[in-house]
Amino acid sequence: MTVRTAELLMAVILAIASAGIMLSAAKLNIRWVPGRGPGAGAWPFWLAGGMLLAQIATIVRWFLRQTPESRSLELFVSPGALIAVGTAVVLLTLLLLGTHYVGIYISLILFLFISIRLVGRNGWFVSIATSILFPVGLFLFFEWALKVPLPKGISEPLFYPIYRIIY
Repeated sequence: MTVRTAELLMAVILAIASAGIMLSAAKLNIRWVPGRGPGAGAWPFWLAGGMLLAQIATIVRWFLRQTPESRSLELFVSPGALIAVGTAVVLLTLLLLGTHYVGIYISLILFLFISIRLVGRNGWFVSIATSILFPVGLFLFFEWALKVPLPKGISEPLFYPIYRIIY
């Protein structure tokens, strides 16, 4: 995909999103309410309207080729960047799925280790230390200090001995 195509595609997507927000906001009161001020939908409606006008201007300038981006036939994303972004998307998706099944802490340990060691190409010590210490700190902050339990999935029985100590 070229820079030119990406600019038009984003302008069209944002214009559609703006129109959708305007339609949703119009279902609320967008008029002035005497004694209270603007209705609940006024700000979203007018902000989305401004965004829609900006996207229309971008599309017009694209057709007229007035900007360097609207004339550029360079690749929008290099193959290397696409691989990096794709890897991050896959790892984050696995983190979310893992959180549901085995819990946030084990998923986070695996996510951090793979990200730091394999993707970031850092050493073993940094990879292991960060992968263990960050989730432990997260556990202490949320579970112990704030008393806010995070999802543990099937790994929850592993935390029972720790619960007996901190509660």
